[in-house]
Amino acid sequence: MDDVEITDVDDGDSPYQVEKPHLKNQDLSSVSLTAGDLLSQYGWHLLVVSVLVYLLIQHLMKRFRQRDQSSAPQTQQDVSSVVRNQEAMEAARRRMQEELDAKAAIFREKQKQQEEEKRRQKIEIWESMQQGKSYKGAQRVSATAEEAGSSTVKPKTDKKPLRGADYNPLTGEGGSSCTWRPGRRGPSSGG
Repeated sequence: MDDVEITDVDDGDSPYQVEKPHLKNQDLSSVSLTAGDLLSQYGWHLLVVSVLVYLLIQHLMKRFRQRDQSSAPQTQQDVSSVVRNQEAMEAARRRMQEELDAKAAIFREKQKQQEEEKRRQKIEIWESMQQGKSYKGAQRVSATAEEAGSSTVKPKTDKKPLRGADYNPLTGEGGSSCTWRPGRRGPSSGG
């Protein structure tokens, strides 16, 4: 390792010195010429496009601000309307449940009355059988009394018929102006 020589590259007297080439156009004149060329050819186009982009950005920012401002009060209004709707639905449910309970109570009362009536009839039948009487006669009398009480005569209403008496759908008359006619029989007439 004694025969290796280390030399400094920065030495001016070194035989291995690298020369750096000088840069051309160091004053950026080519960039200014290119920019001038673009502006002279497309200047008005670039101006119009830049104005349109500026206006578009302003419009979008305005919309974004309005959306931010309108969203905060709207959520509070939505919360209050949701609460009102829920309260109204709860009140309607309570009212419907009360109606249902009232109808159920009336139905139970009717059921009790019917059961009481059946029980009373069975007792009457039993007593009549104990006395040696026929129980079918009592049933007929009670059945006719029930039929008389439950049947009510409904008056006939004078209704107008939907179609006239002379209407027949097969004739094609009397309906609308649009009628169906069958196609011609036989082969098609073509060459």
